[in-house]
Amino acid sequence: MNSFLRPIPLASALMVAFAAGLVAPAARAQSVTGAGSSFAAPLYEVWGEQAKEKAGIAVNYQSVGSGAGLNQVVAGTVDFGASDKPASASLLDAHRLYQFPTALGAIVVIVNVPGIPPGALRLDGPTLAALYDGRITEWNDPAIQAQNPDLTLPDADVAPIHRADASGTSFVFTSYLSHVSSEWKTRIGAGTSVAWRDGAGARGNDGVAASVRETIGGIGYVEFAYANHNHIPMAQLKSHDGPYVMATKENFTAAAAQADWAHASNHVVDLLDSPGLNAWPIMSATYAIVPNAAKPDIRRFFEIGLRDGEEAARKLDYITIPAAIRDEILTNWPK
Repeated sequence: MNSFLRPIPLASALMVAFAAGLVAPAARAQSVTGAGSSFAAPLYEVWGEQAKEKAGIAVNYQSVGSGAGLNQVVAGTVDFGASDKPASASLLDAHRLYQFPTALGAIVVIVNVPGIPPGALRLDGPTLAALYDGRITEWNDPAIQAQNPDLTLPDADVAPIHRADASGTSFVFTSYLSHVSSEWKTRIGAGTSVAWRDGAGARGNDGVAASVRETIGGIGYVEFAYANHNHIPMAQLKSHDGPYVMATKENFTAAAAQADWAHASNHVVDLLDSPGLNAWPIMSATYAIVPNAAKPDIRRFFEIGLRDGEEAARKLDYITIPAAIRDEILTNWPK
């Protein structure tokens, strides 16, 4: 046989076909990488499954905390970052990034206090701040007892647990404490990482949840889904308008209804200590940050999530963003 007419091995044939553009684009692997918020990790995991099923897009999301997620998208090492602390307009402009909310969620206070029934403990904002800055060190402190006259509080040490990583959840929580406690605002302030005066650190929402569950006298702050799915007792918090409110989806929805989307620059809304008798006081949006020149797979992933993933988001205890805002986000996606 003439050497020029010998059969080409299969692998070589595929390489030749690929180089010639004969292999259909659908056969090529499509992937999207993301990193950041542990608050949003359950959402992106489920949206990733939907994107793979509907469009063949494989999503690899790393729950490394909001600070790391923002740094990675700025550095260009991931396709999108996720943060519960919105990026500043100047940073977005400097690095040609597009930011938008993907869901709303609640930060709840979880406790492990001996002898106290789940959901029975009541706390107001200033008391919560004092539990975290070391001014209250025992669970039977008069400030707590005054809010819980029907409970027998134990003579047990308070063990506050905070995030050890740069965290959007910490930013939301410390922003709330700064809002309700002038002493906290002056002494510690708000940030993804702050100079905690007391307590131990744990990585991620899941790490804080595990630490509180294992620590007698423990108190922590996590996204609602982590507390709910792990059956960790949550405290009632005092609302802006006075009553103590339970951590329920109805009360989260009441707070979300106060969002002022009409005046939200870069879609950033403030939902802390919202008015309303039943409004849960620690609410936040979680944000995605993508390059203006993002590849089409990234837009397709978020389009599937925002349009087709609403029911999945609700099942994970998130509050979905309004349809009008969703449509605006996709319509204004940078070309």
